[in-house]
Amino acid sequence: EILGKLKSLVHAGICSATTPFLLLGDILDCLPLDQCDKIFSFVEENVSTWKSVSSLVCIFHHETPSEPADLLRRLSKSQNTVFCGRIQLFLARLFPLSEKSGLNLQSQFNLDNITVFNKNEQESTLGQRPTEEKEDGMEVEEGEMGDEEPGAPAPCSIPIDYNLYRKFWTLQDYFRNPVQCYEKFSWITFLKYSDETLAVFKSFKLDDMQASKRKLEELRTAGGDHVYFAKFLTSEKLMDLQLSDSNFRRHILLQYLVLFQYLKGQVKFKSSSCILNDDQCLWMEETTKLVYQLLKEIPPDGDKFATMVEHVLNTEENWNSWKNEGCPSFVKDRDELTRLWNLNHDNMAACQSESREFMPSLEDFFEEAIEQADPANMVENEYKVVHNSNYGWRALRLLSRRSPHFFQPTNQQFKSLADYLESMVIKLAKELPDLPSEEIKTGEEDDEDNSDTLLKESNDSPSMQNKLVSNQQMDEIAAKLGAQWKTLAGQLEIKAAEIREIETDSEDVDMQAKLLLVAWQDREGTQATVESLVTALNAAGFPKIADILNET
Repeated sequence: EILGKLKSLVHAGICSATTPFLLLGDILDCLPLDQCDKIFSFVEENVSTWKSVSSLVCIFHHETPSEPADLLRRLSKSQNTVFCGRIQLFLARLFPLSEKSGLNLQSQFNLDNITVFNKNEQESTLGQRPTEEKEDGMEVEEGEMGDEEPGAPAPCSIPIDYNLYRKFWTLQDYFRNPVQCYEKFSWITFLKYSDETLAVFKSFKLDDMQASKRKLEELRTAGGDHVYFAKFLTSEKLMDLQLSDSNFRRHILLQYLVLFQYLKGQVKFKSSSCILNDDQCLWMEETTKLVYQLLKEIPPDGDKFATMVEHVLNTEENWNSWKNEGCPSFVKDRDELTRLWNLNHDNMAACQSESREFMPSLEDFFEEAIEQADPANMVENEYKVVHNSNYGWRALRLLSRRSPHFFQPTNQQFKSLADYLESMVIKLAKELPDLPSEEIKTGEEDDEDNSDTLLKESNDSPSMQNKLVSNQQMDEIAAKLGAQWKTLAGQLEIKAAEIREIETDSEDVDMQAKLLLVAWQDREGTQATVESLVTALNAAGFPKIADILNET
């Protein structure tokens, strides 16, 4: 109630903006944790108010300690799990996403998180048989091991000895400090212990989950919806129960996936010596598949859990990339189109301005290409500008606007855009003034002369070379081909998918042959000439059909 009134006073300008924070810090320091929970509910409800105060960052980072952070240090991660999460979510909402103060930018590990277990085999109780005979007068009281509860989980069938116990818990040191895996001898130990542990998980599957389901029902009845493990319990007496627990198995397998993601990932602050060899990468790839398979086999809802884990780890890759890039701000700059739209009050008039004329002349644009086409300059093909796809795209646009050669028909076949531009450059070099074109001599000039002669002939009397195949001719050829039309399909470069489509469209072989010729004609367009079809028929082994086409 007092904090609410102070908030109103701040808005009215009666007290300074720092007063509510100072009072809040004193209150949270003095009150017990159960009452701090109630006070923090007020803080959560007014997160927008705290964000609007200009002195917030100064208070939290410089003048006074951060009240939520101090409260977080007082809480127990195992007993006050939900409260800790509320504070962290509040801080995440309070500060911008690009705030770096709460990030582990250098990817440092919590090396203080040491798992303590029995490392003295002489003190181990594993493998010892229980005493069969009890002393006289000793009775097993209710609640002791003598009377097992109905429906309790069956004892683990895995032969657990001290070696398995030691190797299993030794792996936690590698999960704590993954850098050890880059050391040769440490990696050998990790690989050996991992293979043995995963082999145990693989051989002993959790099929009967009735007892686990009963436990969950009891927890829900008692008001506990979630199970949280603050720290591993490494007692030897618990080993068999832990290996039979689905949550415990999932925890261990998830540690493997997180470790592999770090070892394979690109982390900015990794040492240059932290490199995996091919054998290590192959082992991790195979083990990752095994771990996901084991996760899917763990009831309940194994498939759903494994899918969720894979999604979360993929999302984590985006987070790592963001940190590697120096945590750039998520705030986008003003849209570029908005900026351009507001350059002039009359945008249509601005587009018609002479300054908007960017089209170069043919002389300026092709000057470099013409120089490179001269054999005397000895420029290799791969370094010519005509082999640049960006240059080629702009060259085509310019030729379509300013060169008559662009629309001139030709019988010359070009394998690539670069070849076509080479021929256009030679033509332009002969016509454009002030450019060295006399010395450019290629073998294509004779071809051009021949093509010009052919064009003149075609204008006077159309020859077979330029004559298109008629519909009547296709009917005659289709009738002659019949069921052998697939032989011609290879010479006409018809794809297998198109052949299957033709077979689906009709069951009549003559119609299928006709559809083949129609598909070829549609693809070739003006190049679907009689001469081309005659060549294909001869190559496919149908010379008689080709002769019939020549006669018609």
